Formats: sequence, C-alpha cells, structure tokens
Amino acid sequence: MKKGLIAALDHIDGRPAAALLRDGKLIDLLIDPPAGAVQPEAIYRARTGQQMKGQNGLILDMGKGAKGFLKGAKGIAQGTVLLVQAATHAEPHKATPVVPKIIFKSRYCIITPTAPGINIARRIKDDDLREELLEIVHETLQGDAADFGVIIRSAAMGAPAEDIGEDIAETTATAMAVMAQQSGTPELLLPAPNAHARAWRDWIDPEPSDIETDAGCFEYLGILDQIDMLQTPHVRLPNGASMEIEPTSALVAIDVNTGADFSLGAGLKANLAAAKELPKQLSLRGLGGQIVIDFAPSPKKDRRQIETALQSALRRDGVDTILVGWTNLGNFELQRKRERLPLSELLS
Repeated sequence: MKKGLIAALDHIDGRPAAALLRDGKLIDLLIDPPAGAVQPEAIYRARTGQQMKGQNGLILDMGKGAKGFLKGAKGIAQGTVLLVQAATHAEPHKATPVVPKIIFKSRYCIITPTAPGINIARRIKDDDLREELLEIVHETLQGDAADFGVIIRSAAMGAPAEDIGEDIAETTATAMAVMAQQSGTPELLLPAPNAHARAWRDWIDPEPSDIETDAGCFEYLGILDQIDMLQTPHVRLPNGASMEIEPTSALVAIDVNTGADFSLGAGLKANLAAAKELPKQLSLRGLGGQIVIDFAPSPKKDRRQIETALQSALRRDGVDTILVGWTNLGNFELQRKRERLPLSELLS
C-alpha cells in the first residue's frame, strides 16, 4: 500500500474518473456522468418559458431537450434569451436548478463577469503576498476584461507568479468568449470540467505528493474494491460501531449503531465517530438533499457535543449544508446541496 496523499486518474466505463487516497484509503471520488446529463458549472444560452407561479420561478429551454429552473425570476418576459449556469444536479424528473450569475473557476482564481471587484482568499494573510497578487490581477485584467471581478483562491499561496498570471489570463479569455454569446438559440456554451480537470483544479490543499495516471491504476491501487464497498449501506466505525446509509426517493436515512459495545459511553463514542465520518461518506456516495440521522442512544446532555462534531466535520467538507437540528423523536436533520450525482446512478 502506498503511503501519503495520492491522486489517481483513470476511466470507469470509458468515462474519466479521479480518486484521492490518503494512506490507501479513498477520501474523494469524481466520476463523469453518462453523456448528455446536465452537470453543475455547465453554462447555457437559454430561453425563458412558462412561469411556475406556485414555485416562484421560470422554466428555461437550454437546447437539445435540457430544461432549467430559474428560481425567483421576476419581470423576465417569456422568450427572453439569457446566459445561465447549472447550480446543482437535478432531482429525478425535474428541471436543473440554474443561476444567472456566471462564474469561471480555475486552479488559482475565480472570474466573476457580473460581479466586479478583486477579492483574495482570507487564508492568504501575508500582506506582501496580497499586494503581489493584486499587482498580478491589475496587470492581467486589461481592456474589455477590466470590469470583470476576480477572486484569488487560497491555492495561490506558494504558486509561481507566472503560473497565477497565466491562469487568470486563460480563465478570463474563456469568460470573455462565453459572455460574448448573449444572442442565439438555446445551447450548451461551455461544458462542465470533467473529473480529471476538476481533480487538477480542486485537489490542491493538501496537494497530492504522487499522481498515478496509468490505465488500470484504479484496480492495482484497490480503488475499485473501495467503490464496491460504497455501494453497500454498511459503514464500519471504530470500536466495532457502524452506520447504515440508506438513500430513498424522499430522503437519506442514516442509522448509527454501537455494535457489541454496551459500555456507558458507547453511544457517545459511536455518534462522534459517525459525525466525523459522515460528510466524507455522503460526498463519496454523491448523496444530498434531506438527510435524517438516527444517532445511537445517548443522554440528551451529549447532543451539543455531537452537533459540534458534526458541524466541524461539515465545515471541513466544504459542501453547502444547513443543520436543521433535533426532531421531537430525537433524530437529527440536515439539508445538503446536491453537488454530485448519486454513485448508484453513475455506475448503473
């Protein structure tokens, strides 16, 4: 087993796939969906259709049968052409949620054509570095792109100035080319990045010390076996505890068990372990929406500690999640953004 942080780039059923491992254990997984599926970040030229008054939004025609849903759209006449970006994956048999504020995300920067201004990640605290980054932005954004907004990502820390400037220039050029296509028939203007591109862009902090790109690396690194385990509800936790993750059409149900440990603190130990592991399991399995957790029996006084552990793990995970709280029956509810398709759909 290879130690350290390893990124592996391979294919599953002919589609790009990327896996991130720490000491041989899978911690992130990206797999491209079947061709034709609308993916988050894809940018479309769309035409507005009927108003969905009961849902406070508009249905959009995005070309080739793709439908989008623009929430909160007011004062937009039917037949209006506009650019939109897919925000999340669509629920089954529903239109894809889209937003009118387009962003272009790359390794070191995010370009925001409709939101002027320069922002630098708060994690970059060194004043001299921040000044240097501001100079790079001002030198790069010229002409028609001068009014574009830029967000410098934390990945820019330690990166060569030349690489940062090149990344900003290339991303800006893409943004200008897309934003110039404001008129015409509904169509896909910029596809979402594939799994390999997203891995290069997002797996920076911490950056993998080794990258495997050989065909078949998913097999010899044991990734395929771990993917098989993700297709079962059972998740092992320390000290013999476990949790069962069961997606349904309405919600994701999670049951935490102490196993053979009947000690006084078994429930709290199992619940804290589940809270720490849950965000990773949800991401690997591509699960979002409404999530209900039936934690193992534990005194009410432990709830604050369990909730804090869960909140901390979700914060590190980075996926938009709303903690709704405890129900009258003692379950815990949360709402999670559907950033990925369920693994079961990707592999079906």
